[in-house]
Amino acid sequence: MANIGFISLGCAKNQVDCERMMYRVQEAGHTVKADITGSDVVVINTCGFIDSAKAEAIDYILQTAELKKQGLVGKILVTGCLAQRYQQEILTEMPEVDGILGTGSYTEIVSAIDDLLAQEQVVDFGSIDEPEQETGRIVTTPEHYAFLKIAEGCDNHCAYCIIPKLRGKYRSRQLDDVLYEARLLADSGVKELIVVAQDTSRYGTDLPGHKRLLPELLRRLCEIEGLHWIRVHYVYPDEIDDAFLDVMATEPKIVKYLDIPIQHCNSEILKRMNRRGDGDFLRALIAKLRARIPGLVIRTSLITGLPGEGEAEFQELCDFLREERLERVGAFAFSPEEGTPAAEMEHVDNETAMARAQTIEMLQSEIMDDYNASLLGKTLEVLVDGYDEDAEQFYGRTYADSPDIDGRVWLASEEPLREGTFVQVKIDGCVDGDLTGYVLEEEAV
Repeated sequence: MANIGFISLGCAKNQVDCERMMYRVQEAGHTVKADITGSDVVVINTCGFIDSAKAEAIDYILQTAELKKQGLVGKILVTGCLAQRYQQEILTEMPEVDGILGTGSYTEIVSAIDDLLAQEQVVDFGSIDEPEQETGRIVTTPEHYAFLKIAEGCDNHCAYCIIPKLRGKYRSRQLDDVLYEARLLADSGVKELIVVAQDTSRYGTDLPGHKRLLPELLRRLCEIEGLHWIRVHYVYPDEIDDAFLDVMATEPKIVKYLDIPIQHCNSEILKRMNRRGDGDFLRALIAKLRARIPGLVIRTSLITGLPGEGEAEFQELCDFLREERLERVGAFAFSPEEGTPAAEMEHVDNETAMARAQTIEMLQSEIMDDYNASLLGKTLEVLVDGYDEDAEQFYGRTYADSPDIDGRVWLASEEPLREGTFVQVKIDGCVDGDLTGYVLEEEAV
């Protein structure tokens, strides 16, 4: 049996894929190493969504190749979106790579490793449209939270996005399988469950009956003992219906936080990008969400420099942010992805797009400062995430903060805190976009 190291890059969905591969490898009798040094095979699970993600993946491959040259690791197996997208280029331009698996071949990880150990090259690209195969996971997040992936692929075909070509058509997991996994996670000590997919709002629409099952899934998840917070990511605006809003508004376990990818607010740009709904629709939706779900925190992503965005359209986007006061916003410069319709459309240069993204970030920083200031003096429930050795302080998150995306609450406490517990915190300050507060009590959760 061999020592296998894993490097997982990109989104939470990719992380779940890596956790499933790790489980299969361990089930086969291999040892999954925490550190790649000394590994007989290093699996690099890559992202290939935008230029920055591709550059990061290539850097990791080259760094691992240097370790291989020094004799510190053995074979290199590249998996994930970069492998799917640049199959031949990886083989011809990176001779240090010993094998590649496409996104439709995660299930072949054990046989791929066996072949590499037998000194055979591995090139495996299975169908990216096959249903998800159920398997276990080695959860790599802290014990108190985990991601729950409910579907694979995407049918939205936004003009700027390559994901459908890398991940295939939308495929929902069976409801019972999702609930079974959620119960296992809760039994293992998970307190916060983060529901993810390329598009969570379409969950179930590809199954017999073509019914939106996200509201039912969320209600069933709320029935699971041990789960305290349930967080929903990647809910597309055009699929938010009253059934979903009812669940969000009435189920106390579901945190009042929604990740809604908007990308822009200009109606013509949205149309060109094959997005459903226009600027007026988005404004009306946000007003409806605020009215139905008091205290709701909205996270979104915006792309500057999209085809059709001139100075007037960009100013409209800035005005939209000033008006809507979205609490959490990530801004990205348009990346013309090879193979997408948007890449062939006329657009501003990268320098202009990046400058606009920085403007959005500065504007959003002011909005976030105002939001944080509104919390001063309030008592909030905080999930303790850990202890920072440099700061010599515990930290955690409120319902308004998703892990590794949003901010922290730095905690002052007379007693040591336990990671994964909930505490009541009186907010007394803001530092560099994060909140500070002192612990009032620890909940028995």
